[in-house]
Amino acid sequence: QVQLVESGGGLVQAGGSLRLSCAASGRTFSSYTMGWFRQAPGKEREFVAALSSSATNTYYADSVKGRFTISRDNAKNTVYLQMNSLKPEDTAVYYCAAPRSGRVYGHYDYWGQGTQVTVSS
Repeated sequence: QVQLVESGGGLVQAGGSLRLSCAASGRTFSSYTMGWFRQAPGKEREFVAALSSSATNTYYADSVKGRFTISRDNAKNTVYLQMNSLKPEDTAVYYCAAPRSGRVYGHYDYWGQGTQVTVSS
């Protein structure tokens, strides 16, 4: 079982930056693939980025590639999402999540409560 708590959201102007954090409970954090998702009002939740357990492999949605960076600190049981060059269309609730299977594009079993990111134009 993994419990996830996001933080770091807020209001930022277009072109600005934010860093989201996701703190995980449990001693097996380092064995989990970790992902970030987002859901904008009236839209379905979408994949943003993911990172393998060893941090060797990263995966990004085309819409954020080159602007967002996912990273992890296994010693702190924390995964991060550095978001640069933010756009109004990045406005959403951001969630971190983990799949029991380890598959980046599979089903995610554990979810945080989400943190709001609002980008003003």
